[in-house]
Amino acid sequence: MFTEIPTTRPETPLLDQVNQPSDLRELSIEQLEPLCRELREYLLYSVGQSGGHFAAGLGVVELTVALHYVFETPDDRIVWDVGHQAYPHKILTGRREEMPKVRTAEGPAAFPNRDESEYDTFGVGHSSTSISAALGMALGFRHTGSDQQAIAVIGDGAITAGMAFEAMNHAGHEKANMLVILNDNDMSISQNVGALNKYFTRIWASRTYSAVRTSGKKVLKNLPSGAWELARRTEEHMKGMVAPGTLFEELGFNYFGPVNGHDIEELVMTLRNLKEMPGPRFLHLFTRKGYGFEPAVDDPIKYHALKPAASGSASGVKLPTYSNIFGEWLCDMAAEDTRLMGITPAMREGSDMVRFSYEYPDRYFDVAIAEQHAVTLAAGLACEKLKPVVAIYSTFLQRAYDQLIHDVALQNLDVLFAIDRAGLVGEDGPTHHGAYDLSYMRCIPNMVVMTPSDEAECRNMLFTGYQHEGPAAVRYPRGSGIGTVTEQQMTALPLGKGVVRRERTADADSTEPRVALLAFGAPLHAALQAADILDATVADMRFVKPLDAELVATLADTHDLIVTLEENAVMGGAGSAVLESLAASGKAEKVMNLGIPDGYIEQDKPANQLKEIGLDADSIIEAVKQRLS
Repeated sequence: MFTEIPTTRPETPLLDQVNQPSDLRELSIEQLEPLCRELREYLLYSVGQSGGHFAAGLGVVELTVALHYVFETPDDRIVWDVGHQAYPHKILTGRREEMPKVRTAEGPAAFPNRDESEYDTFGVGHSSTSISAALGMALGFRHTGSDQQAIAVIGDGAITAGMAFEAMNHAGHEKANMLVILNDNDMSISQNVGALNKYFTRIWASRTYSAVRTSGKKVLKNLPSGAWELARRTEEHMKGMVAPGTLFEELGFNYFGPVNGHDIEELVMTLRNLKEMPGPRFLHLFTRKGYGFEPAVDDPIKYHALKPAASGSASGVKLPTYSNIFGEWLCDMAAEDTRLMGITPAMREGSDMVRFSYEYPDRYFDVAIAEQHAVTLAAGLACEKLKPVVAIYSTFLQRAYDQLIHDVALQNLDVLFAIDRAGLVGEDGPTHHGAYDLSYMRCIPNMVVMTPSDEAECRNMLFTGYQHEGPAAVRYPRGSGIGTVTEQQMTALPLGKGVVRRERTADADSTEPRVALLAFGAPLHAALQAADILDATVADMRFVKPLDAELVATLADTHDLIVTLEENAVMGGAGSAVLESLAASGKAEKVMNLGIPDGYIEQDKPANQLKEIGLDADSIIEAVKQRLS
């Protein structure tokens, strides 16, 4: 068990021989345990350098080695769920020496990426997709007559999502030749929740089931063929006696386990047997998140991810994040209104709901990785005159879009959405950017959509949305604010009204072009910097819906160029709302939209990403000058 993260590259003579999985398959089975130790130590070193997802990868070292040892990858397809488990996989598949730069512009992606390696068979970032994808591959193999294998590795709470069971239900119906491996570590980012997690815990504790089944097979081998049907029925009854149900076998899977996921020899033997077996198979492993690194085993939540070795604030002052602002507001609002109910889809720590969960346990609902359920649950609560607040990442709300429209907005129910990680999110890359929420929300009737530009505005907008009777959303960025002091007293903002933060200073008779920068949310600060050079008017628009059409029209009448700024897709976003408003009066030709272009922004430092899309101050200045010329 390691207790410290290496600061220099460890000696890994066995691992250095493995440049591709075919090299791994040249090793003897006795060499796999020392290889796992080297792989785990190298993972500690590389993630310690780069930062990134940590504890989940430590828990699947043995499984990763066994999978690539037994199966003929990449021809056999391994589909990783919750892709932050896949760091050991990346190390074994030709990216070992690049891993100290993972999640940087020069290094591997944080998640499996089909463009990065043929071994990354399916792009991952959101959870609970592996079984559906692997089933599609298995059906493709069946159609073409191929004997290739499809393996889905699901864990970190991902099996709690309905999509996983939809896929298993279909796989059982199709009798698809595929293997589903449940990496049961009793965790997602937080502790797993729900009845399904308790079910797994009971199976895990039921070692009697494994013992009975093993002994039973030895006995059954000696029975005459005519007795097999009776034996099969007897086995089913025995399972029901010693295990808490046969859920997966009822779905059409042949269930095996639980198996120790850290015993490499047992894993290899089990996988070899399952490889030769046709039909839907389900292997249940129990593992420890953070296994092999004592601090991560003791605190897997803290060690879910690491910061880079060289990270830290230059000033030494740690500003509160927008998530912190939300978490504080939630507790303050709950103290004032007993109707408030807090909901999160397995993002308690990320959304800063830890304090709320302790202070108001009867009003806190972690629904596990089930975004669709989270939204419709809120709708049901609102039907009973309660006031649900759904804390959800922008990229995850995409998964509940139908529920947002059909179950909340269509019925004009009183639900507040606190949308975290809006805009570009840096090193996690395109799977986690909150690039589309303004576009997909502003087209929904009854929605109110707000974009705070600092911490104080965020707190007041949350209060504004809470006071509004109907669906409302406050979308705020990842990371820290700018240091604006928040007031304890909360103030409701006038609905649909922006404010001018800077007036043009030139005389009215000046011949210089008159420019107005209309900022929606976080880009306000770059706009103010650019405005000092351009002598531009700056408006903090605050509301995307309802848009302050009066302010937009006034600025259009008094300026030669309107520039909209948003950390959202330009297509259909806040700038489009301004264009639509001005088009009615024939002034749309005076508008330039700046935001996220029609493409995916790869992982990098947030400042570099903003420069890439033209939302830093220098780029805004250059874009305006080019337009005016």
